[in-house]
Amino acid sequence: MIVIDLQNVSKTFRDNGTAVEALADVTFQVQAGEFVTLIGPSGSGKSTIFNLITGLIEPDTGTVRVHNEPPRSGTVGYMPQRDLLLPWRTVVGNAIIPLEIAGMPREQAQQRARDMLPTFGLEGFADAYPASLSGGMRQRTALLRTMLTDADTLLFDEPFGALDALTRRALQDWLLDLWRGMEKTILFVTHDVEEALYLGDRVLVLSARPGRIEHTQTVEFSRPRERKMMADPAFGRQLTDLLSALGIE
Repeated sequence: MIVIDLQNVSKTFRDNGTAVEALADVTFQVQAGEFVTLIGPSGSGKSTIFNLITGLIEPDTGTVRVHNEPPRSGTVGYMPQRDLLLPWRTVVGNAIIPLEIAGMPREQAQQRARDMLPTFGLEGFADAYPASLSGGMRQRTALLRTMLTDADTLLFDEPFGALDALTRRALQDWLLDLWRGMEKTILFVTHDVEEALYLGDRVLVLSARPGRIEHTQTVEFSRPRERKMMADPAFGRQLTDLLSALGIE
């Protein structure tokens, strides 16, 4: 089943009276349960694509469908690069924000979040404040908040980009385990070509602005993924293909 469907989508913005073409004739689909990564140079329209999928903006031309309907706010979960945790709220307090917005009683929302803390590696930190958390734990809290939206389709905007290499690798593996168990559909933006290959079933490459789908690559490795695949010559060949599509030799 097709969950995300963009057909011939174009979008232009106005900046001080000047037209800035962000996207040009973008077409792609994401199937239910698929993990698709999206990569491209800065300014290629990745954030614009997310804003279209969430229904924050509309295309100038073309169509955007989520579950075969026009996008509506609240139908997909979204996790930005920055965790955006509220410093005066605890881990649980931050996690339950979408449940509070949905009208769930506070005690019920808190219990639901507490029940999920072990799954997210946050057991024992229910009452901790963001200032006391590591970068990785802050991102886990932000992901818990995203998951509590109950959306079956999740958008990730470079969530691990600001983390150190070891923490990033650990969270990549943890996210794959979580995704496999929760049967979510994920569209994941990254600037890291290796991350795109390691995480994704397919990699979509956006061109420089105006963004268009320049290249689509199926990742030829089975799941569950293991780090040793990065030493496989086939991984190196796929990496070279992606770099070439990005104009990097």
